[in-house]
Amino acid sequence: FFNALEKHAKDGVDFVTVHVGVNKNSLERLANDPRIMGVVSRGGSLTMKYISETGEDNPYYKEYDYLLEIAREYDLTLSLGDGLRPGCIEDASDRAKYMEFIMLGELVKRAREAGVQAMVEGPGHVPADEIETSVKAMKHLTDGAPLYLLGPLVTDIAPGYDHITAAMGGVIAGMAGADFLCATTPSEHLDLPTKDDVIEGTYVTRIAAHAADLTRPGVRDRARAWDLQMAKARADLDWQGQFQSAINPDRARQIRHRRGVETDTCTMCSELCAIRLAKEAMEKGVGQKR
Repeated sequence: FFNALEKHAKDGVDFVTVHVGVNKNSLERLANDPRIMGVVSRGGSLTMKYISETGEDNPYYKEYDYLLEIAREYDLTLSLGDGLRPGCIEDASDRAKYMEFIMLGELVKRAREAGVQAMVEGPGHVPADEIETSVKAMKHLTDGAPLYLLGPLVTDIAPGYDHITAAMGGVIAGMAGADFLCATTPSEHLDLPTKDDVIEGTYVTRIAAHAADLTRPGVRDRARAWDLQMAKARADLDWQGQFQSAINPDRARQIRHRRGVETDTCTMCSELCAIRLAKEAMEKGVGQKR
């Protein structure tokens, strides 16, 4: 465990994920309160396997002070992984999840006291109406540590579209105070993602993050300036301006030009373009007192 960690540190890695919250106590809690999906974290399940086969506790938890020594020596940021994150909507807010976050909050405090930066990973699969409560509870339990979320996915029934279900949850989580969103790809739960899957998932996650930023103090003005730029370009039927304002200009251009029709309007309304017709009507004085 520690040899692998130190090797990464010597190689110049800036942050590492360590599943310190999976230990004998948390697994006992899990056994007393069974889940539908059990443990879905790869790091969490490997740690669970180690504990069951050796009878020893999680080395990263048992020797956490030594872990902090290595992190401080190599200026490593610790990402405290949620090894017991829920893997389905039915398991979303169980005792094991919150027990782990109580523990991670204590470990964040110890990391700070040791001069080591730490952030916290969060779930996972959470229904939309529980996301705000979940995020605020996790931020509170971890003393406001930067929170990095894997989604959360708001439903389990959309394989092939989980980049979208994750983005839906990501917007709500971002509004509630989440600090980072993990990109989810269309291949989630199905296959190793391709390059195109990663690109698609990254764009969709960026859209979710931007949608959340539109509501967040401190970044709201900057985010809204981008949307205003797009709105003005659309109002002027300025296609180059719209492409430049798009989060993915290449995709916008591809869709715009795929029919081979070049007009100042889009092919959805063509000559019945609402923006153009309304502008022409206003120019003729519609709405003015006669």
